Amino acid sequence: MQLMKIRRAAEQDAEGLTALVQESSAYRGQYATVISGYRVTPDYIDRHQVFAAVGTMGQLLGFYALVVESAELDLAFVSDEAQGMGVGRLLVEHMIDRAKRAGLTHVRVVSHPPAEQFYRRLGAEPTGTVPPSPPKVTWARPELRFSVADHGATPTDVTAVR
Repeated sequence: MQLMKIRRAAEQDAEGLTALVQESSAYRGQYATVISGYRVTPDYIDRHQVFAAVGTMGQLLGFYALVVESAELDLAFVSDEAQGMGVGRLLVEHMIDRAKRAGLTHVRVVSHPPAEQFYRRLGAEPTGTVPPSPPKVTWARPELRFSVADHGATPTDVTAVR
């Protein structure tokens, strides 16, 4: 087990968050177009609730971005090295807690198709499908919704993960 801390991302994290997106093996092959050239900017971090999961050695394990104005989980990534350790689950629990604190009743997720089952295991309900939006997204995406009221305990900021 290792300890992980979830903290608010800062402008200086922009490069590391961008690298995490660009290095994600979940976006290889047919899905590569959606992240081609994508950057997490300091301005984006400043405008939204972006939180990073960081290991004890300061390594970036994952992050999420909650856009409160549209009640949407805009980004959620876990490093390939941290996959299967519970980091994604803890980030989603943290995101739901932040949504609850912001007064939201639900959070919309337009999911990367391979991630749909992950969100459903954590309690997201399917609400539909978002059609392709070429040229970057040439496939339909599952649309899901987390009901914020259905989630209970507030996660701590420091957590042990496998």
